Amino acid sequence: MSKILILPGDGIGKEVINECLKIIDYFQAKVPIEITEDLFGGASIDENGMPLTKDVLDKALEADAVLLGAVGGPQWENLEHDLKPERGLLTLRKELEAFANLRPAKVFPALINASTLKQEIVEGTDIFVVRELTGGIYFGEPRYNKKVEGKRVGANNLIYNEDEIERVARVAFEIARKRSKKLTSLDKANVLEVMQLWRDVVTEVHQKDFKDIELEHLYIDNAAMQVIKRPSTFDVILAGNLFGDIISDEVAELTGSLGMLPSASIGKDKAIYEPVHGSAPDIAGQNIANPIAAILSLAMLYKYSLNLDNISETIEKAVSKTLDDGIRTKDIGNKNTVTCTEMGDKILKNLAKIDSKEA
Repeated sequence: MSKILILPGDGIGKEVINECLKIIDYFQAKVPIEITEDLFGGASIDENGMPLTKDVLDKALEADAVLLGAVGGPQWENLEHDLKPERGLLTLRKELEAFANLRPAKVFPALINASTLKQEIVEGTDIFVVRELTGGIYFGEPRYNKKVEGKRVGANNLIYNEDEIERVARVAFEIARKRSKKLTSLDKANVLEVMQLWRDVVTEVHQKDFKDIELEHLYIDNAAMQVIKRPSTFDVILAGNLFGDIISDEVAELTGSLGMLPSASIGKDKAIYEPVHGSAPDIAGQNIANPIAAILSLAMLYKYSLNLDNISETIEKAVSKTLDDGIRTKDIGNKNTVTCTEMGDKILKNLAKIDSKEA
C-alpha cells in the first residue's frame, strides 16, 4: 500500500488540503492509500520550536510522496533565518533530493478572461516549467551576511556542477517528448560562466539523446519579455533554481490566478506536491480560498508518484468541467462565487460522474 504524508502547513493550507482529502477518500476503494498527517512550517514552530522536526522528516523519507498545503505568515517573519517556515521547506526538498520542480500553467478556456493579457495573446497557452530545485544560488556555499573590513557584505554563490544540470535537463526533455516536443532552456550565458556551463550541458544532453526535441536557448531577461509577448509558443521551459523561481511566477500570472496552479518537486524516488500559492494569511479561516491548485497537485501525485494516469486525468477533467459549469471562487470570479468547501464539493460531484462513465 502506498504511503502519503499530508502536511497542511499554515494559513489556507489546511482549507485547501481538506478538499484534497475528499478526493483521496473517494478513490480509497480503488486505490487504498495509507495517510499520515503532521505539523509543518509555522504550525510546527508554534508547537515544536522548529519548522521541520526529525520525526516529520523521517515520516517524509518513509512515504512515497508528500502532499503539502502552504507555509509561512507574518507572525514568523522576524524569526532567525534558519527557524523561518520557508527554511523547513528548503530542508525538506534537500533531504528528499527533490531536484526537479514541475509547474504546469494552463490557461483554461473557461477562464481566459481572468488573465491580465488580451485573449488573442494568451489563448492556447499551456506551459510546463521545469525548475532545478536543490542547487544554484539558494544552496551555494559560502553564504553570509556579515561585516567585512567594517562594511556589511552579503554573499550567495551561484554554483552548479554538470551532474546537477544533466539530471534536471533529462527530466525536462522527457516531459517535452510526451508533449509538443519543444524545450526552451533559460540562462545568462553571455555574462555568467556558470550559465555557460548550463547551456553547454543542456546542449550536450540534447545532442546525445533528444535530437527529436526542438531546443531553444534564451537569456532570462529576453525570456521574461517573450513569455508575455508570445506565451502560446512555449511548451516546456527549463531553468535553474533562481531563474526558474522567477519565470514560473511570471507564467503563473498568465492563467489569471495563483489559485489555479499546482506543482511537484520530484527526485529519484521521492516527491513533494504543493500548490504554487502561499499561505494567504489575509484570507485564512474565511473559507474563500481556491482549492483547485491543491487538487491539481494531488492529480500530479497520482500521476508521477503512483503511476495512476487514469485517476490523474479524471481529476483534471472534473476541474475543467466544474469551471465550464461557471463555478468560481472569489479569486477567479466577482459574482455568484462559491466557498472553498463548495468548490471542492462541486469538483468531487463532477469527478464521480466522470469516473462512473469511464468505469
